[in-house]
Amino acid sequence: MYIVAALYHFTRFDDPDALRPALREVCEAHDTKGTLLIAREGVNGTVAGSRAGIDALLAYLRALPGCAALEHKESTASAPPFNRMKVRLKREIVTMGQPDVDPTAGTGHYVEPEDWNALIAQDDVAVIDTRNDYEVAIGTFEGAVDPKTKSFGEFPGWWVENKDAFAGKKIAMFCTGGIRCEKSTNYLLGQGVEEVFHLKGGILKYLERIPEGQSTWDGECFVFDGRVSVGHGLKEGRHKLCFACRRPLEPEDLKRADYEAGVSCHHCIAETSDADKSRFRDRQKQIVLAHARGEAHLG
Repeated sequence: MYIVAALYHFTRFDDPDALRPALREVCEAHDTKGTLLIAREGVNGTVAGSRAGIDALLAYLRALPGCAALEHKESTASAPPFNRMKVRLKREIVTMGQPDVDPTAGTGHYVEPEDWNALIAQDDVAVIDTRNDYEVAIGTFEGAVDPKTKSFGEFPGWWVENKDAFAGKKIAMFCTGGIRCEKSTNYLLGQGVEEVFHLKGGILKYLERIPEGQSTWDGECFVFDGRVSVGHGLKEGRHKLCFACRRPLEPEDLKRADYEAGVSCHHCIAETSDADKSRFRDRQKQIVLAHARGEAHLG
């Protein structure tokens, strides 16, 4: 069983690139794999490994300047959810493209998972899902507004176009682990919205703590690793990934005529050229050969 840790923390790193070698060394020393994003605004990532490996990485991160309060969310995976370890330097740890947004200057009111149902049941509360459209498609909270964005960077434009529809409402926002809401709630406060709330720990913490019988969550939650989705109790979900377009698929989608493993699905078959599909087929052949040798295909 592998421990999967999703983490983020906003703080100021004057030289984020200088942090990368030591972070990679800590991960490689314990065979921890996944992705860590480092930027001037902080750190974000999801990693998986042994109990000792995850504990060592978290201890190292919390010892960095300004990171003592770093929180993380844990779940498990029955198979390795990542093939390699990546530590990347980024302009933002979650890309919104709004230079004036600063979560360290203030965010919406945090709402514990146990209090979330009561909040979103209020008539004067509008609930907004800040995730991308393909994530929302496999699960969301009952009654939540779907902005239908393809990337988080589209959210500010969506808000400007639709803000009048939320006049006089309290705004409650949620995302997978909480990081997008740190920025989206700060953005709304900067836009003059007075009462903004967000789900502390995100969907993952809600699914971990709230029993299914008391839950208002409908479906599964997309996760950015080999499990593809998780459900209540953070149990591994039933979704698979189309490795051509990276969208989640239901088991029945694999039976569609448009599905070809590693090449296409009903979402993307019309989005790629014949040359693309030929290239994807070559890649899929290499993946199959690697698996036959008992190896992980790093592509």
